[in-house]
Amino acid sequence: MIVTATPDLVLDVLEAADPVTQRAATAKLDALKSSDADFAATMEAEVGKAAAGEQAAKTADAQAPNAAPVRVIKAPASGDVYRKFEAFILQTFVETMLPKESEEVFGKGTAGSVWKSMLAEQLGNQLAAGKGIGIARQLAAAHPAVRDDAKAG
Repeated sequence: MIVTATPDLVLDVLEAADPVTQRAATAKLDALKSSDADFAATMEAEVGKAAAGEQAAKTADAQAPNAAPVRVIKAPASGDVYRKFEAFILQTFVETMLPKESEEVFGKGTAGSVWKSMLAEQLGNQLAAGKGIGIARQLAAAHPAVRDDAKAG
């Protein structure tokens, strides 16, 4: 019997993608990567381009009302993103700390691992809901412009 390794999901998706779309996406990523600006500056520039595109779409909508709508996803209005990120990190920590051999408590097989994961998720959410461990506070303090923009919008 021959055992083969499970192929990487990302490579499977990449191979199944349209070659033209794949090349276009690769070119866009390469263009972003080749600039010497840091990640935050690159993302700010891309947000500016998206905002300009949204304004152009609004102008085009006024001129052509039957055109397809363009929607720009906006950031949440609070530091909730940072709290959710902290909850995810705490979930990972808790899940790592839970006992590996716990079939008596969580059950066997996939159902047991799902229950264990759900427990870790809830514990992470509850730990982050209080004061947490400070990840959310540090991220919010490091990015005050994002927080101010969200409050203004």
